[in-house]
Amino acid sequence: MSILFIHPAVAKPCEPPAGIARLVGVLRSFEIPCGVLDANLEGLLWLMRRPIAASDRWTRRAVRNREHNLERIRGWNGYARMDGYRRVVADLNRLVATSVQGTRIRMSLANYQDACLTPARSQDLLQAAERPEQNPLYSYFEPRLTALMEAEQPGLVGISLNYLSQALCAFAMAGFLRRNWPEVPLIMGGGLVTSWMRSPGWSDPFAGLVEEMVAGAGEEPLLARFGIYARKRLGRHLAVECSLFPVQDYFAPGPILPYSASRGCYWNRCAFCPEQAEGNRYVPTAHSQVVADLHGLVRQTRPVLIHLLDNALSPGLLKTLAMNAPGAPWYGFARFSQDLAEVEFCQALRASGCVMLKLGLESGDQGVLDREGKGVDLGLAARVLKNLATAGIAAYVYLLFGTPSESEDEARATLEFTVLHSEDIAFLNLAIFNLPLAGSGREGLEVIPHSDGDLSLYAGFRHPRGWDRTKVRRFLDREFRRHPAMAAILRRDPRFFTSNHAAFFSMVAAGGPGMRTVSTP
Repeated sequence: MSILFIHPAVAKPCEPPAGIARLVGVLRSFEIPCGVLDANLEGLLWLMRRPIAASDRWTRRAVRNREHNLERIRGWNGYARMDGYRRVVADLNRLVATSVQGTRIRMSLANYQDACLTPARSQDLLQAAERPEQNPLYSYFEPRLTALMEAEQPGLVGISLNYLSQALCAFAMAGFLRRNWPEVPLIMGGGLVTSWMRSPGWSDPFAGLVEEMVAGAGEEPLLARFGIYARKRLGRHLAVECSLFPVQDYFAPGPILPYSASRGCYWNRCAFCPEQAEGNRYVPTAHSQVVADLHGLVRQTRPVLIHLLDNALSPGLLKTLAMNAPGAPWYGFARFSQDLAEVEFCQALRASGCVMLKLGLESGDQGVLDREGKGVDLGLAARVLKNLATAGIAAYVYLLFGTPSESEDEARATLEFTVLHSEDIAFLNLAIFNLPLAGSGREGLEVIPHSDGDLSLYAGFRHPRGWDRTKVRRFLDREFRRHPAMAAILRRDPRFFTSNHAAFFSMVAAGGPGMRTVSTP
C-alpha cells in the first residue's frame, strides 16, 4: 500500500512543505512507497498561466512578462534590487488576483479569502467539501487528482493543513476525493489540525469526511497503519526527503532545505504560549544527529539556503552549528541569549553560514517583557542586535502590540527602543496580539465570546488598560510605521514572502550567491 500526501493552496510557494518532506523521509526509510502533490505551487502557477482578459495596463504588463518574472523570482538577479523585486512580485500576484476577479474569492501569493465561507466554521468547511466545483482551483485539481489517483492507486491519502489560508481548498479537495474514491481513507494533519484538536471543546465535526484527524507528529500514527511500531527507531529516521518535489519550480533562486531540529520550544515559559496550551513537549534531536543530517542533506540536495524551522534554536544547537558548518547558508529563529551577546560567537555563526536570525523581541518595555514571561533583557537584546550587525548577520525582529501587559506608554517605549537600535535591525515584523482560547495568562481578563465560528482559536477580551485593537492599529499606522527610521526598515521587508525571502537579500548584500561556497563536509 502506498500513500499520497497533498499540500493544499494557499501558502507561500517558496520551498517544499516541511511536514510532508519529513513524513516522506521517515516512511521511505521503512520502504513505504509515497507520492506527493504540492497543489499549492501547482495551483498558483496554473492560475498565473490561465488566459486572462487584461483590461488595464498593469494586468497587460503582468501577462506579457509572466514567464520573465517567474524566471527572475527563481534567479539571483531578482533579489539584486528591492524595487525590481517588488515589481516582479506585484505582477505575479496580479495574475493570481485577476484570475479570480469577479468571484467571491480573493487570492494572493500567500492568502485565500472567501466572502461567503470562513475556515473558522466547520459547517463552512463541510460546505466547501460538498461543493468542490465552486472552488476556483477545481479546474486544476479535478484532472490532476484524477490522473494521480488512477496512476498511483494509493491506499491512503494524507492532507497536510497548517494555515487557515489552506483550509477551504484543503476541504474542497477532500470532498472531491471522498466523492470519487470513497474506498480510499483520508487522513488530515498539520499545525492547524493540531491546534483545532487541542482546543477546548473539540468534538470532531469531520468524521463523515475524514477518517482520521492527527494531532502533532504524524510519523507514529502513519507507521502504525502499515503495522510498524518503531518509536525507539524513529530517532534515526527524521531526516527530510525533498526529491519528490519540483524543487526547480519554487519561488526562490535555488532549492531551500527545510529542516526541524526539535519539536516544541525549549523556553516554553511565555504567557499565552501555544506550545503550552497544546501540551507540546520540547523534543530535541541529538545535536550530533542534526549535524549528520544536515551534512548528508546538503550533499544530496545542494541547497542555496537551509531553513531551520525550530520555534527557537537552542543555545546548545547554535554552539554546535558554530563549530560544525552545515555546508550551506542557513537561517532560523533564536532567542536573545547570553552567547549572542559575545561578538566572537556571532562571528563564528556567520562563518558557519548563518545569514539571518529571526528574534522575538515582542516589546521594548522591560516591564511588559517581565510580565509576559519572555525572559528577554533589553540591555542584552541591544548588545545582541549590535553584535549580529557587526558580524554581518541580518536581524529579523518580531514585535507584538496589544498584549494585556501593554498600554500606549509601553508601546511608545517599544517605538523608542526600536528607533534607538534601528541601524542594527534589518527587518521588522509587526503583529497585534490575539488572545488564545486556551493556555495560561488569561487570569483576570474579561473575555468576550468570539463569534467567528466553532473552530476559532482566539477570543476577544476587554483590555485591562484600555489599549484595544482599534487604538493599537491607529498607533501603528499613524505613528510607528510613519517614523522615518521604522519606515525605512519596513520598506525592506519582501512583500508576501517576508522572512522566507529576506535571507536572500541579506546574502546578496553580503556578496551574493557566493555565500553558497561555504565549505561542504
